[in-house]
Amino acid sequence: MTSASRKLRRCELVDDIVVVTSEPGAEALARGAGAQVVADDPGEGHSEAAQRGIDWAVADGAFHTLLIAGDIPAVDPTEIDSLIESLADNEVVIIPDRHGSGTNALLLTPPGVISPSFGERSCQRHQQIAADAGATARVEASFGIGLDIDNRRDELDLRAARESADRSAIAQALARAEGNISNTAKLLGVSRPTLYDLLKSYYLHA
Repeated sequence: MTSASRKLRRCELVDDIVVVTSEPGAEALARGAGAQVVADDPGEGHSEAAQRGIDWAVADGAFHTLLIAGDIPAVDPTEIDSLIESLADNEVVIIPDRHGSGTNALLLTPPGVISPSFGERSCQRHQQIAADAGATARVEASFGIGLDIDNRRDELDLRAARESADRSAIAQALARAEGNISNTAKLLGVSRPTLYDLLKSYYLHA
């Protein structure tokens, strides 16, 4: 399954995951993980694939639909649950990319309230489409969903965020263990050699 769909499995308020793909490998992984699979047309774009997912959700009687690209690596299941809980009737929630221009995710209530139109400047376009449909549009910025591994700069930003979190966790564990390497390694769940490598990599000292 994709990075995003693995995280969605941990959401309490997500009932079904539908993967729209024409790749046999991706289909096998999705089915093996219990996801539904809808075949797409390789000649179609992201918006057409997303519409196929919407059509499946409408036919299944879903109350809401989350459309999210499979290459979003930092999806937070808790954040997704909070967004679903906050949904109002006849609402479109737009989660833009980190630049605020494109759209990395859409939450639709009801599922077919609009037809998606992804691509450049789609954040503003989705707001207009929602208004034309008589729906409320809400833009919700998200650091995690805003990152896209197709974007090299986003990949570097994500790596920096992970390194910062690692440094913080190691420093806190060292403080709790009063500098004892064995106890610090136990707190972090790593071996002593691994901890030494991390200390060297992040220029930290016990």
